[in-house]
Amino acid sequence: MIKQVSNNLIKYTRTGWHWLAGSFLCLLSSFAWSQPTDETLLNRCGVVEHERILQQRNPNRLRQLTELNQLIQKAQTDGRALRQAVDETVYRIPVVVHVVHNNASQTVGGANNGNISEEQILSQIQVLNEDYRRQEGTNGFNTSDIGADARIEFYLATTDPSGNPSNGITRHYYAQKSSFDVFNDDILLSQIAYWPSNRYLNIWVTKVDNYIGYTQFPSAADTLKGLPASSNEFTDGTIIDYRYFGKRTGTVSSSSLYALGRTATHEIGHWLGLIHTWGDGNGCAEDYVADTPPTEDRSNVSVLTNCRQTYSSCVNGVQTRDLIENYMNYWPDACMNMFTAGQVARMRLVMTLSPRRAQLLKSVLSPLTETEALTVSIWPNPITTAESSIDVQLKGSQTFNLDLFDATGRQLRSYTYTNSPSTRVSVPVTGLATGVYIVRVKTGSEMVSKRLLVQ
Repeated sequence: MIKQVSNNLIKYTRTGWHWLAGSFLCLLSSFAWSQPTDETLLNRCGVVEHERILQQRNPNRLRQLTELNQLIQKAQTDGRALRQAVDETVYRIPVVVHVVHNNASQTVGGANNGNISEEQILSQIQVLNEDYRRQEGTNGFNTSDIGADARIEFYLATTDPSGNPSNGITRHYYAQKSSFDVFNDDILLSQIAYWPSNRYLNIWVTKVDNYIGYTQFPSAADTLKGLPASSNEFTDGTIIDYRYFGKRTGTVSSSSLYALGRTATHEIGHWLGLIHTWGDGNGCAEDYVADTPPTEDRSNVSVLTNCRQTYSSCVNGVQTRDLIENYMNYWPDACMNMFTAGQVARMRLVMTLSPRRAQLLKSVLSPLTETEALTVSIWPNPITTAESSIDVQLKGSQTFNLDLFDATGRQLRSYTYTNSPSTRVSVPVTGLATGVYIVRVKTGSEMVSKRLLVQ
């Protein structure tokens, strides 16, 4: 549904707060959180409150979101959206699942164990691929004229940020907390575990207090001149309660409402730039997708426990059918089986327009190849973000050192990569003053130095 919104902003008032929120918002659910039972209605998505916190932390945030929406709207008018709609390229997203638990024995799997099994994690990856690829013969298939294959796939990362082999799962015993608050603990979770968000989709799976899922939306730019740098790249990803991650296996809740893995499908839709179909406003608001019919609100509470059809009267009082089967709604998992063609075009545009998504896409579509001579590339350069990506291409697999020096020759960072193939590494530059630095990569027989400009 497309509707004009002044300056692409929505004014939102809630319990005494008056604040401007960008078009990327997730409506706060009104259902009380309690110990879940099989049919308990839960708070599905915690983005609206967390978005307010992100904007308080980072004065750039609202403008970033607005700029991305403007870029998408421009792309829709200049033909890029149409090209994305027909582009058959399959985007394959490397995923790292950070399992954070307080099981002192550190046993894996079993009842009520936050240290979930690999089988449970793999079941969630399977659901994502069924849903995003609209796979026939699965719960992710539909026969709707407006349903579409997103041509996006997910796989557990096969190498870690240093180029070492990995199964894409990290496990972390954290004794200090038994559960986490998505509003206040996102930074803590990223301190416990984080892989560069311009190369991986980070998913933190843990016990969550107040919601079963949360995602940080993409934005148009990481920093704006004259304003403080953002640390949002370190929290860029998805947090999901371990009891609702995966499909009817391991510790997945026996709930008939949330046991099919659609919480992750929904949240990663946000990670790819989708808004709820009701537009996250006060009824009949904008979701910036032309083929999703206008929807009055998030859902009708009385039918949230089933798939009974509902209707909205947003345009001149004419009733239109709500897309209860759409992944960006709040209906039970069993009702969901669709992304529309418009949503697919938007997600694919976001992958090319949002900086960290575009960098991830570049690394996915252009894997580093072996070279006869040592080659080093730095991007972005000049850099305004908290970390720089450095491509190191070499012959076969070799051990190499990567060092960062200031203009006086003082060594600031030093890393060693053992028996590594050509790889992309990240070097943090947080806290470095504006100026010129030297990146040096040295193997047993070759050495290359490059200038890095920090702005």
